[in-house]
Amino acid sequence: MVVFSPRETTFFCVSAGTVLRGGGVPCFWGMGELFPCDAVYPVIALASAGALIQVISPMPTVETLVQNFPELSDAGAASILSAPRARRCLLLSEQTGLSTIAVASRLASRYRLPFVERFTLAPDAAQKIPVRLVYEYQCLPVVSAEGGPDTLALVTNWPADARMEAWVLALTGLRAVWGIAPPEAVDAAIQENFGVGSGSLDSADMARLGVEGEVEEVEDENAAIIRFINEIIAKAAGDRATDIHFEPQKDSLIIRYRIDGELVPVRLPDNLVQFQAALISRLKIMAKLNISERRRPQDGRIHFRHGSDDIDIRVSTLPTLYGESVSLRLLGAKTVPLSISDLGFLPDDESRIVRQIERPHGIILVTGPTGSGKSTTLNAFLRRILRPGLRIMTVEDPVEYEVPTVNQTQVHAEIGLTFANVLRSILRQDPDVIMVGEIRDRETADIAIRASLTGHLVLSTLHTNDAAGALTRLTDMGIEPFLIASSVELIIAQRLVRRLCTRCARPVRKGREEVLPCLAALGIAPDAAGESETIHEPDGCDYCRGIGYKGRVGIFEILPVGEAIHDLIVNRTSAREIHEQALREGMRTLQRCGWEQVRRGVTTLQEIMTYAEKYEE
Repeated sequence: MVVFSPRETTFFCVSAGTVLRGGGVPCFWGMGELFPCDAVYPVIALASAGALIQVISPMPTVETLVQNFPELSDAGAASILSAPRARRCLLLSEQTGLSTIAVASRLASRYRLPFVERFTLAPDAAQKIPVRLVYEYQCLPVVSAEGGPDTLALVTNWPADARMEAWVLALTGLRAVWGIAPPEAVDAAIQENFGVGSGSLDSADMARLGVEGEVEEVEDENAAIIRFINEIIAKAAGDRATDIHFEPQKDSLIIRYRIDGELVPVRLPDNLVQFQAALISRLKIMAKLNISERRRPQDGRIHFRHGSDDIDIRVSTLPTLYGESVSLRLLGAKTVPLSISDLGFLPDDESRIVRQIERPHGIILVTGPTGSGKSTTLNAFLRRILRPGLRIMTVEDPVEYEVPTVNQTQVHAEIGLTFANVLRSILRQDPDVIMVGEIRDRETADIAIRASLTGHLVLSTLHTNDAAGALTRLTDMGIEPFLIASSVELIIAQRLVRRLCTRCARPVRKGREEVLPCLAALGIAPDAAGESETIHEPDGCDYCRGIGYKGRVGIFEILPVGEAIHDLIVNRTSAREIHEQALREGMRTLQRCGWEQVRRGVTTLQEIMTYAEKYEE
């Protein structure tokens, strides 16, 4: 027989079907003394005489976690227990290498709780339990055949403790019957049905906590606004969002995340509109902006701490018809950097790039629109060539990734610290490799080219649609063609497409006749397709939040500057002619690279049709 108690031990049943009582309180007799069990741990009639009763603590400890997950260290277990409830199962999954479903299932088994992989939310969930409790303890009322009229069936992503039991009993009058569910399923159900930050703005909870008086109400509202903004940013960071947009409408406030290049609406509390002005003011205070100025755009920045990570947030405000629109760009100071292999280069392209970046001089340009991953690519190049014998210096706006032993400088145009000025100073610092965040003007381009001609490896970016366009862009800036031809060694054009979820992508067999129209639209020769192709398509699961995609991968067009292209540059040939010559020399276009990723099951044909530049006759 198993019951729950704050102390773990084993008791001996002294009589059949009886419960010993001390002072009128149900007790267990064991180890020479009486142990009372209060309402949080209801007592069940004991089994037959002589039976052993195992008493299990309902809350995992460092010892029990290490015992049940041998892959964990004591320090790892302690860090998990100190994390917020919403993160514990995810952290346990990361540290053990198990899936979150496997972790939740093992926890449920250890604590004698049902494992509920899929559940149905109770129809009147918001009336059954306060929203604040839902968010604080990551629990949801569900439809269940367990229990009776005096119980409430709840699922959570981490075993309940005595405090949770007491709060549920106090606020609902019902005894909780717990189940363990995967954290992704619990989080998705909370956001979908209650909205992000509902717990912070739940006025019913404020009243329930006994907030009285005007001063206390104002203070509590301010605290609620702060909590709500923190939850919105923390949620965005957890969902890998790059941007957050606060968009005022006539009778509402819309908040959207940009995740994997797509704008995703955020489910919000119904009472959010009454806090609109306070929310915008709070964001401006955090960014150190003038809260009384609502007629002009303002720019600022916020330093936000999310768990152990520091996030640098760029803030931009813009007056609109119904209030100020606020956009937040999230730049993680501790964003996990990617290697060249992680970026999505095909094997032959990767070997060509590695050979080029290991040369001591020349310019390597990465081109593409804003948000196409150019900085991430350059950062991966730096990490590939990083070694004690090289002095690497960068000038960026902003510094998105911190690279150990690399001297990184961020531009500040307001004090005259521009790309060109910093680059001029870097050349006096004896660098071997220079990374310029972006070539924006002739002065920066001229210094970068002369640096490469004097024995430095220069990495930089340009905003062009394809690789060949970078050469004509430099010419348009006023750089002499012979200097461009002598310094530029390699140009990489890139785009980002969504990566298929590895857990739910399903293979579909398609005939040649189904594929050929798409290939023709992308300018890919018919011989690139076989008689039939296995193409993966999105399905949707809890891991990818039902989208079918998780993360992004690059598609690339790599143009090496050989002798023939060198002559075309010097003769001021058009970008189209340079592009055609590169194709004759074996360059793989963005479209063809995307098709290869489709055949490898990394992305979908729909993604390539949407994001890759269409072929023009």
